[in-house]
Amino acid sequence: MKTSWRSASLVIGAAAMMALTTACGQESAPSTGSQNVGATAAAGDYGIGGTGIGTGAGAGGEAQSSSTTGPQAAGAGQLNVSTNEELGSVLTDSKGLTLYRFDEDTAEPPKSNCDGDCATAWPPVLADDVAAGEGIDKAQLGEVTRADGTKQLTIGGWPAYRYAKDTKAGDVAGQGVGGKWYALAPDGKKAKASAAGSGTDLPGLSTRNDPKLGEIVVDKNGHTVYRFMKDSPWPMKTACLGECLQKWPVIAPVDAEDTKGIDLKGSGPRGQGYVVFDRPDGIKQQTIDCVPIYTFANDKKPGDTNGQGVGGTWFAIAPDGKPVGAPAQ
Repeated sequence: MKTSWRSASLVIGAAAMMALTTACGQESAPSTGSQNVGATAAAGDYGIGGTGIGTGAGAGGEAQSSSTTGPQAAGAGQLNVSTNEELGSVLTDSKGLTLYRFDEDTAEPPKSNCDGDCATAWPPVLADDVAAGEGIDKAQLGEVTRADGTKQLTIGGWPAYRYAKDTKAGDVAGQGVGGKWYALAPDGKKAKASAAGSGTDLPGLSTRNDPKLGEIVVDKNGHTVYRFMKDSPWPMKTACLGECLQKWPVIAPVDAEDTKGIDLKGSGPRGQGYVVFDRPDGIKQQTIDCVPIYTFANDKKPGDTNGQGVGGTWFAIAPDGKPVGAPAQ
């Protein structure tokens, strides 16, 4: 149980964070013109919507072409537990296809926020014709009524999906897509390798030592965090809007108490760098040293640094907000 002084501290800290949202002198965003967002990412393959929010119709996936041969919405048959080298125990259907969960959904109460194009890319697993195989607690199985009236299977309260790009048993192409989609463990939790190698969940923001880049910031899923050199910290402005956010999802606000190894003071003119940026598109974004921070859609697993150096404008961020490996300005 948290002590009363700690609760009071958190309340005061939250109020202080709200007061700091203008500490870096943020203004409206400039006209961005051409955005260098990284040509290697395929359109829509991000687990987020076009606005970067990732909820509602179109959230979480892409509209599939007529050549798509992946799974469609259907029952799971007998659920089984498969072992993946990187992810450990993964929940699969009777055909061996991996089942996934979506971070924008909720488990208490169960609710799906993946409809429309999202449900084409991530077909929901229907609740009919399901049985618990060996290693699966039947009490973890449930169902939720979707917006279209169909019943979707839940595992530990989390709605279950397949991924349209998984075409054969054992595929895990959906793991980590957009930083929001993860293979399901048998108990409904995320089946994901721990980036810290400790088997425990990471803080909202922390650091790791990359063998090539040195100490860099990672998010709660162990994914590399980046900054965009066309953004401005003083006053805070962003040059990544619209389509750019499909490839570079923003980091949502992270409480200072949920960080480890991050410089919370900043080097700006007011010495207040760990603040929330109210973007011109209405999205709230975390900053480090007043620099807006992002992940990269093509980083599929903890440790990936595929966004490093993209377009000469995207770089991993150090704990003090500086770009790692960027040319001297």
